[in-house]
Amino acid sequence: MDITPGSAVPGHVHSERRTPLLEGMHLKFPTFKHHHPAVINVNEVVDEQLTAGQKIADTVASTVGSWRFIIIQSCILAIWLALNITGIVYRWDPYPFILLNLALSFQAAYAAPFVMMSQNRQAEKDRLTAQNDYICDTKGEEEIRHIMEHLDHQDDLILQIVKRLEEQHMEMREQLARLDPALVKRLATEVQQVIKEQEG
Repeated sequence: MDITPGSAVPGHVHSERRTPLLEGMHLKFPTFKHHHPAVINVNEVVDEQLTAGQKIADTVASTVGSWRFIIIQSCILAIWLALNITGIVYRWDPYPFILLNLALSFQAAYAAPFVMMSQNRQAEKDRLTAQNDYICDTKGEEEIRHIMEHLDHQDDLILQIVKRLEEQHMEMREQLARLDPALVKRLATEVQQVIKEQEG
């Protein structure tokens, strides 16, 4: 039995108002400009712009703030104190060790500005990092908003398609109800025979 779309089935009332599934739907998705500049490593940018003074300040601050410096200075102070207390050699700094206090004061007076310069530069780098994080968060929020709008549009399309399918299903049920019951039964048996032949 010929059941191609162009052939007429006896007793079948052909519906002239058959509409395509997606007709009348707004299928154009919203377009967004995705501007993705290159990823910036703030540490590399700051390190490239360092002046000689800033590099020296960082070196001094990292040296002064290390265990190696503390251990070496502690050993020098212990030797200094031991030699001046015992008097094995000439006492160049007898008690109360005024020369030692002067040397430590000079060291503190010069080390503190280096450390503060390094800390100020680190604080500036932290501000740049925070600004870069804020920009990245803003871009991410904008991208998420675009994705949500896109998903909302897809939800609308899916609901329209489901509604259209339900309408077409109801039309097919109405058309089947108008068919001759004997013809429907004969078609069902022929379909079952074809299925059995394919399975066999």
